Amino acid sequence: QVQLVESGGGLVQAGGSLRLSCAASGTIFSINAMGWYRQAPGKQRELVAAITSGGSTNYADSVKGRFTISRDNAKNTVYLQMNSLKPEDTAVYYCNADLSTMKGEDGDYWGQGTQVTVSS
Repeated sequence: QVQLVESGGGLVQAGGSLRLSCAASGTIFSINAMGWYRQAPGKQRELVAAITSGGSTNYADSVKGRFTISRDNAKNTVYLQMNSLKPEDTAVYYCNADLSTMKGEDGDYWGQGTQVTVSS
């Protein structure tokens, strides 16, 4: 079975930086894309950034120029470097992977989330 585990969340002052990591493990055959979503209190979950196995990226307008997504395909790991953090970035950040398993299963998998809190 596939597992996605996030790490790197925490409390940071506005203007500071954090780096999130997400490692996928299990019976993985290939990963088509990985990404980061976030959900703030009282709001819907939204896409923050995504990256394909080939390196193509997509960012939410609210984080362009501040966040950078990257990946290590050999380690099935995706990272999110978050700079110039703002209080409105406060949310639970979830890792997502579009992948195929060694048993021929295709689907969308999610991590349990990591809390990011940005104080004023």
